[in-house]
Amino acid sequence: MTTRSKRVSAKQSIHYRNYRRARDRALVRLSQAYPETYKELLELEKVTDEANGAKWVDIDGSSSFTVGLNSGGREQEPAGDPADITEGEGDSK
Repeated sequence: MTTRSKRVSAKQSIHYRNYRRARDRALVRLSQAYPETYKELLELEKVTDEANGAKWVDIDGSSSFTVGLNSGGREQEPAGDPADITEGEGDSK
């Protein structure tokens, strides 16, 4: 990869990340302004996705899916709850 194409790729990545953040913030604001409509639309999307075979986490955030780590060594505790992750975590670059 050339230096120019790396710069272009980095700019695109940053632009897309910023777009997703703005979109997520807008979605949060809309869901707070219209909670009942948001839940109804979310439930419709859930039904559609499940009809296509996609799994969903419940609206209240509960799910039977758990993530665990297996290193082949001693037993380890399952990974933390994804709801505990703050917005800025993982965006160190």
